[in-house]
This record gives sequence, structure tokens and C-alpha cells, in this order.
Amino acid sequence: MSTTDDPLALVGTVLADKYAIESVVGSGGFAVVYRATHQVWKRPVAVKVFTALGDVPTDQRQKLLDDFIQEGALLAELSERSTAIVQARDVGVATIASGESVPYMVLEWLEGKPLDEVLFDERSRGLPLRTLEQAVQLLDAVAEALALAHKKGIAHRDVKPANVFVLGDPRAAAPAVKLLDFGIAKVVQDVQKMAGAFNKTSGQITSFTPLYGAPEQFNRAYGATGPWTDVFALALVLGEVLSGREPMAGDTLVQLAYASADVARRPSPRTLGAVVPDAVEAVALRALAVSPEARFQTAGEFWSALRQAALGGPAVDIASSRPDVMAALPNAATVVAPSSAPTELAPIAASGPRSTDLVAASGAPPTPAPASKVPLLVGAGVAALLVVGGGAFWARGRGASTAPSATAEMPSATAPPASASAAATDAGSPCPEGMAAIPGGDFFMGSDERDAFDVEKPAHKVHLSPYCLDIFEVTVADYKACSDKGDCQRSGKDNEWPGITAAQRKIYDPLCNFPDFRDLGPRGRHPMNCVDWSQAQAFCEKTGRRLPTEAEWELGARGPDGRIYPWGDALPSAAHLNACGTECVAWMLAHPDPDLKPKAMYDADDGFPNTAPVGSFPQGASRYGIQDVVGNVWEWVADFHAEYDKSPAPVLDNPKGPATGDKRVLRGGGWNGSEASWVRPTFRFSAHPKSRGYAFGFRCAKSLPTK
Repeated sequence: MSTTDDPLALVGTVLADKYAIESVVGSGGFAVVYRATHQVWKRPVAVKVFTALGDVPTDQRQKLLDDFIQEGALLAELSERSTAIVQARDVGVATIASGESVPYMVLEWLEGKPLDEVLFDERSRGLPLRTLEQAVQLLDAVAEALALAHKKGIAHRDVKPANVFVLGDPRAAAPAVKLLDFGIAKVVQDVQKMAGAFNKTSGQITSFTPLYGAPEQFNRAYGATGPWTDVFALALVLGEVLSGREPMAGDTLVQLAYASADVARRPSPRTLGAVVPDAVEAVALRALAVSPEARFQTAGEFWSALRQAALGGPAVDIASSRPDVMAALPNAATVVAPSSAPTELAPIAASGPRSTDLVAASGAPPTPAPASKVPLLVGAGVAALLVVGGGAFWARGRGASTAPSATAEMPSATAPPASASAAATDAGSPCPEGMAAIPGGDFFMGSDERDAFDVEKPAHKVHLSPYCLDIFEVTVADYKACSDKGDCQRSGKDNEWPGITAAQRKIYDPLCNFPDFRDLGPRGRHPMNCVDWSQAQAFCEKTGRRLPTEAEWELGARGPDGRIYPWGDALPSAAHLNACGTECVAWMLAHPDPDLKPKAMYDADDGFPNTAPVGSFPQGASRYGIQDVVGNVWEWVADFHAEYDKSPAPVLDNPKGPATGDKRVLRGGGWNGSEASWVRPTFRFSAHPKSRGYAFGFRCAKSLPTK
């Protein structure tokens, strides 16, 4: 292979001792994209190597490297919360043959085509244009991804069809799409500023694509770029999908700049020849206003207004602040962190119940849930676009023409369980934001089922007053905010439980989600773990809440109807929760602990060998919308542990457990659970209150005034 084919001479090398570089799949002015294989997991990945450092003064290169790493962390955080954003797997710095250090990013591998090629192919074959409803459905996920970023004040700045990757059938009822190259525009801008790229190229190399550029991107006299810039571009893409025509005319940068800001001709759907209702045209014209202040300020605002005009109302909570379902795909690829920490990889925890500790009361273990039918959509890949003078180079995975639709079996990335959404956003809720109102009342706590453990028996009637319960487990970001104020004790760096060995510390301490209090990294949305009972209780108290009682936790997880699991009676599967699937078994084989025998709860990969970002499994939510209430991490509750009274009172009123004890109760099972019985809401586990485990976390509750 020539240096022209492989300008960085990386093919045949191994980055970070795990990414075997196989071939170049795309190159442009700022980056080269390689196909590689993760040597441990034997999955393809895309490695995008940023190449523009050569023009940057030596004394400024470190800042650019730091910026690139920060953009990688940003992408990782965003992609954890939405399946509509291309997934970041790793970031690092490589030394190439010339001796230069270059940053790289590892991304998922996508099978399909970018939207620009889809539209060109459809025009070439004479296919009919999409209806307004079809166009909205095609771009729903793009709008969702942008809305999520805009809520954090983050702009993409290069929204265009080439950065929208379509998975599977583009004409499916709800096509699965991914938004690419988040954050790359900012890095490109930094390069241009440091290297004087505009002076060298007379503006022909840009950090955006001029055909989809907003006025402020051509001339800062119109104002600063921001989320409103993405609104402009998304409106242009919508017009192109509806009309089959490129949104702006011009052969030069100057001509396109004039078209972008021409008040006499706005590139709206009707201007492009599409037939749309008056209300839709009005929404598009506002999104395409020359003045940034006159536009919708976020994609959430724009898309909600468009859906109202086009379809009579928003079908999804596009501007919701909820965490999203990155890992609703059961086959989502492992997130691999830098080699200094094994992070996302996990065994059946020594910090949770072991199969040697829990002997089933009767019968054989439950039948594993069938493997998911969802095609493997991630694991490496690249549909990464490299901007060069307003055009783009791209590469797509093999077999795109025959790839099955990714939408048929995929949990929705835009619609959380109705109860969760309502609980999180209902302005009339008596609970603070992020908490669900649990109505209280009577229910039977515990279980008399034949396969129940003694600690679950007997079932007994309990009455609870109304209360609030966190919808999501307390995250690393939540805990850090409390620690930064001095209200919470720093923790999360190591494990501690009776009998832990030095070898186990070496294996499991890197799995604590908060090893560095200076930098959250991509784990900010993961549950806080490696905290003891007192630390969990202190956090809740400092934030105006408390740990839930056992009874409150169980009602919130199960409801009053006697269901076996939070979602119903169906056996746990990779779509319901983050427990031990094939992914954590593989990790155990690679990191053997002599005290543990590898075993999976279900014969599928749930996408997370260790903890998952909270809210990643909406199909497993309880009837009240409480998410991750089983799986992910065991959750400390307020009560001391004791066996249930074998002759309980007819009704226990707001029970709080025994007044004293040696151990505190944990509920819900963790990502390391190998037995379905451990994730029944009735199951009880206990630990010394000073124990800290990488599968121990918590959520908080809050009392409501009684009437």
C-alpha cells in the first residue's frame, strides 16, 4: 500500500495494544478513517485519526490535542444518552512513523448509507419523493440528537445529509439514523485559528459545509454560531428531503454565502418546489430566518413546532432532558476506555451475591431469554465524514444494500415509557424534577412463591403513605456536584468488603465509576458506585431527600399488582436490564477471579459489561416509570436487615425495619447478576454498612406531606 493510500502508514499496526488497523476507508483534509478490529472482542471498529496538527504552531499543539480529547469525551457523553448519535468507543493519541503525535477517536461501525447517497440513489431510480410525514419520521432521530445536545448548550455546526447515516431500509416506516461528526467542527475551527487556515486557503477549507451553511457561518457580523445554526441546517435538510433539490444554489463560496442570507429568497420547502401546508412553511421560514435571534433557538423547539404543524402534535418528547437509550440495542458494542483502566468490563461481582452464597430454593434455574434479533449495528465503523472544501469523503460498511432494517426490533430511542416521561416532566407533580410520585396505599411485600428464598417470605400486607422516588439511580455527576460543594465525602475509588483480597482489589478497583474527581469523563451518567451506606444516606440528606425504606423501594419497583419483575412476569432479557450476559462472562474469562465461576443470566449481550448510563433500559421500567430499579447496581435502602416476622400484623403501617442491626439491606441486583431470582423486586440482600462495592449504588426518596 502506498503512502497516498495510507498517508499515516498505520495499516498493519496496533494502536493502544488493542486496535489492529486493517485498511483506510476514507480520508480528507482533516482526518483519515481506518477500519480496525478490537483484538480482545474481535469486533470491527472505526478509528478516526485527526491529521491537521502539521499546520499548527508547535507551542499550540498540546492545546489542540487537549481539545480533541475533550471533544471525544463530549461525544461519548452525548452518545451514551441517545442511540441517534454515533457511538464513541475510545480516544487517544498515537505516534505515527514521522514521530508526530496525532489524536484519534474510536467509533462504532455502521452498516448503511449516508443520507446524501440515499437521496441521490432514489433520484437516480426515479422513486417518488417522501411525503411530509415520511420526511419528518426520517429526520426525527436527528432532531432528537440535536435537541439533546442543545439542552447542554452544544452545537453540531455541520448538519448535512452526508452527516446523517441511514441504517437499513431508508423507506422503512421509522428509519434508524445516526448523526455523525459531533464536535469535529469545533476542533477544525481551532485548527484554522491556530494555523491561519483561512489565510492560506482563501477560505476554501471550512469547518462547515457551505451548501448547508447559515449566514453567521459565512460572516460573523450576523452573530455567533450556536444551536440556532443547527436549526437553520436541519430546515435545509428537511427541504431537500421533501423536494429532492439541493437547498441553495451557487458555484462558489461567495455565491453560497449570498444565497444563505438573501432575504428575498429563503430556501424554504415551497421555494424548493415542495407542497406543504401553510403552517409548515411558516415554521420552516422561521427556522431559516437570516437573523439568528429570529429563529427557533434549539432543535427541540423547531421540531416540536414542525410536528405540531405537520402532524397535529409532537409524537415524541423531543426536548426532554431524560437520559436516552444508547444501550437499548442488546448487541451494542463494548465501550472500551483507555488502556489505563479496564472500565466497562465486568464479572459477576464479588461485591454482590455469589452463586455459592445463594442456593436456589427449588428447581432448575430459569430458562435464558432468547438472543435478541437486533442486527449488530455497532462495534466499529465508520460512516465518518471528513470535510474538504464543502464536500466530504465517507466510507460505509460492507453489505449495506442487504442490511436488515434496524427499526423493526429496536426499542424506540425517542419514546421513554409514558409513566417515566410523565413523572419526569409533569408540571403538576408534587415531586421535584427527576422524581416520580408514588401514590402509596396497600400492597403485599415479599413473596410466597415456591421458588422464593427464605429472606423473601412471607408475603405480608403493608400500607405506605405517598412519597417521591428517584426515577434514575444517583449518577457520578450527581455525586460529584455534592462533593464539590463539600457536602458529600469523596469516594468511589476502591472496593471494601470483608475478606477482599489484594488480587480482587487489583481486578475490581478500576471498575469504580469515579476514579478521578477532577474529570468525570464519559462515566458522568453512570450510577455512582463504590459508596458505603453512610455515604449514600448523607448524599440523600444533603440534597433534601433520604434513602427509601425497603417497603418504599419494593412498591416503587413492583407496584401493588403482584408482578414478578418491574416490567411484568416475563423473564429478564437483555432488553429489560443491565445484568450479566455474554459480555460480562467474556470479561470474567479474561480477568479470572478464583472465587467466581463465569455464568450469564441470559444468553445475549446487553451492551454493557459493567454499569450502563442510567435510563439505558426503558423497557424494564416499573409501572411508575422507575428505571434501572433492577440491574445496573444494587441499591442501598434505609433499613437494617432482619428476617421478616413469620406471623406479621394484619397490616404494617409505613414499616422501617428493625431499630438496630449489623447489616443494611440492598435491593435490585446489579449488572453482575447471574441469577434471575436476584432481580426480583422481592429479593433481599444485605451487607456490612461500611462495605463499598463496584456493584453497590443507590437512589433517594422524599416524603410527601400527608393530608
